[in-house]
Amino acid sequence: MSTTHEPPAPLLIACALGIEKLALRSGDRGGAAGPVTVLRTGMGPKAAERAVRRTLADRRLQGAAVIATGFCAGLAPGMHPGDLVVAEHTVDERGSTPCEGAELLVKELVKAVPGRTVHTGPLTGSAHVVRGHERAELLAKGSIAVDMESAATLHTARAGGSRPVAAVRVVVDAPEHELVRISTVRGGISAFRVLRSVLPAFYEWHRSLLLPRR
Repeated sequence: MSTTHEPPAPLLIACALGIEKLALRSGDRGGAAGPVTVLRTGMGPKAAERAVRRTLADRRLQGAAVIATGFCAGLAPGMHPGDLVVAEHTVDERGSTPCEGAELLVKELVKAVPGRTVHTGPLTGSAHVVRGHERAELLAKGSIAVDMESAATLHTARAGGSRPVAAVRVVVDAPEHELVRISTVRGGISAFRVLRSVLPAFYEWHRSLLLPRR
């Protein structure tokens, strides 16, 4: 009598920029529980939506868990470049997308990147780079960080089928540390180094999803 086993569900990790994908690839030391695809979507919500929809249409990624990651702008006073943000949910003009396993991600990120502060809360999606008074307005509405792709990525992933989704971002600038270009400043270098270290936490999150439910 033979027993067949379902292959492990794949993991899709979506980021917008080439430098973000480079950080993730250069920090990969293996240990994934199933197939992993790192997708560069391009900048902005429309690009993220197109890329994620197209990628998840591949039969090999049927049922894939999805994590949106990369850099973000912190909104709360006291945030610093290199801090981490774990979304409890993402929000944009289309509404809110709840995230799964935020507490586990926080726990694993603390181990993966010791000494870095991990913030949790709502992560807002924007169609443009947010600066100055716009940041204060988003903070007043309850968001702790903003980026251009996470909300679109998770909304599109969920629209394509029931699947676990999450968003983890690295703060590249904050109210007291506004930056102009990621690659040429100290805050950008710090964020890059942190992003290189997050994959073990993503793999543990993914592995936890594969465990039998009780």
